Amino acid sequence: MTASTEPVPAGAPAASPKPKTHPCVRCGAPVALDVGLCERCNPLGLKDAAASQVHGTVVIAVILAVIGLAFLGHLALAGVGPFPASIVATVPNATGLDITLTVTNKGSAAGQTTCRLTDPADRNGKQGAFVLSPQIDPGQTVTFTKPVTDFGTVVRPLDIACNAP
Repeated sequence: MTASTEPVPAGAPAASPKPKTHPCVRCGAPVALDVGLCERCNPLGLKDAAASQVHGTVVIAVILAVIGLAFLGHLALAGVGPFPASIVATVPNATGLDITLTVTNKGSAAGQTTCRLTDPADRNGKQGAFVLSPQIDPGQTVTFTKPVTDFGTVVRPLDIACNAP
């Protein structure tokens, strides 16, 4: 904001102070405080967009983007799973256990699943181990082996749960 306060010579009549201004949003020319654009940038004198209009437009755009992403996610994951699974074998190795799993995709689309292995005897609430399956076509069963180090090298009974994405 600018205001003119020039010194007035003695005996001269006092000039009225210039109105306070700010720069035009587009070109930087001084305009009154209640105006956003100068006469050259807004020759028709159109009103500026209110802050609530601008914020409302942004909020609507964000909501539509979230809805669009949810719809695309649904299309990408529709028909995948459920994935019933079982542990076929557990063999100790140098650093942990080699666990052989059998997983079936009972859905209508190909997909992968993350299987969580837990020790049913563990009452400390440990997270267990997570194993990513290979791509499984609809209606197919896949058997695969993955090394796991979270349970040590002692073979023990484990629980498995493979959830759809």
